Amino acid sequence: MAKKVTAQIRLHVPAGQANPAPPVGPALGQHGVNIMQFCKQFNDQTKGRDGLILPVVISVFEDRTFTFIIKSPPSSVLLKRAANLAKASGIAGKEKIGTVTRQQAEEIAKLKMKDLNTSDMEQALKIITGTARSMGISVEG
Repeated sequence: MAKKVTAQIRLHVPAGQANPAPPVGPALGQHGVNIMQFCKQFNDQTKGRDGLILPVVISVFEDRTFTFIIKSPPSSVLLKRAANLAKASGIAGKEKIGTVTRQQAEEIAKLKMKDLNTSDMEQALKIITGTARSMGISVEG
């Protein structure tokens, strides 16, 4: 018989840097989950993706065990990395602060495909292009 899920926790955690400090510790502690066990497993699975902030969905079961799913990084983080920017534009409609090529946008769309609500590559590219536009980044090509 399947275990009963008592909670689903959604967090954004830097890759390879999960520790018991907030936000991880308090979120897991209130459900009785072994925080250090989660941190160790998460850090092992996210080695090599340094600098990325990864969304993670943690399912907590009745017996205080857990499983987690690591999603792909947010599009905004990937676009900032591709354009070599520290932060997005404050006035996106008027100020263009960076550019990415169409090929870079396609790579981001391929990476994000499983988490987007489309299976068509052209639509995924439009989603990524729209995110770039709202950040003040232009897509060339």
